[in-house]
Amino acid sequence: MAFARINDVVLHYRMQGRTGAPVLALANSLGTDARIWDEVIALLGARYRILSYDKRGHGLSDAPEGDYTLDDHVDDLVGLLDHLGVDRLALAGVSVGGLIGQRFALRHPDRLAALILCDTAPKVGDAAMWNGRIDAVRRDGMASIAEAVMVRWFTETFRRDRADELAGWQTMFERMPVHGYAGTCAALRDADLCDAIGAIAVPTLVVVGDQDLSTPVELVRDAAARIPGARFEVIAGSGHIPSIEQPQALAALMTRFLSEVGHG
Repeated sequence: MAFARINDVVLHYRMQGRTGAPVLALANSLGTDARIWDEVIALLGARYRILSYDKRGHGLSDAPEGDYTLDDHVDDLVGLLDHLGVDRLALAGVSVGGLIGQRFALRHPDRLAALILCDTAPKVGDAAMWNGRIDAVRRDGMASIAEAVMVRWFTETFRRDRADELAGWQTMFERMPVHGYAGTCAALRDADLCDAIGAIAVPTLVVVGDQDLSTPVELVRDAAARIPGARFEVIAGSGHIPSIEQPQALAALMTRFLSEVGHG
């Protein structure tokens, strides 16, 4: 395991894959850690040097008290990349990780060779929803919402046929620090890039699971339409986290796209 203190927050990160290869960084979703990318990393590690990390408030990284902002998360990623000496990369993010990617592309387009946005949008939910989520976990803990979150993350088929895996992911979710989860809910509540992402100028691939209940297909399709030249793809048989449910399909889309834009 590797750790670095970035912006007074200790971040857990992993560098895997082929040494000296083009860098691909992966940003995880709300309530998850870097392990959601394991199957994709296994499929792409021969082609890329892959950075995955636990954003602040998640996994083995520090979870400061208080509300976070989207720029806090972006600043952490920038600091981690600087710490590792990574000047140019492709960046893929799912859900809030995709919002981190959008904001990164707007602030640091010169550092990006390509952007991959999974199951995300420039604005997700509304203040009432996020405030309700924050209040629920602060009052009753993570387990109080875990089953409902699993329904929104995973397809019915996954929940029925892969029950042991489902149990593991639910345990991961329930063990997230309450204040880290709530802090990132606040970042989602306050983030609105709808009027900004038309300025994203890096090659962009946008993907969504066909059964995503958290960021439905049409919401993600609209996000893709706002980004000039973005490619949009739907992954069959997947909910909100394709890297878990359909890693081969996601890895194939990523590989083809990154090859076409000349990154690896």
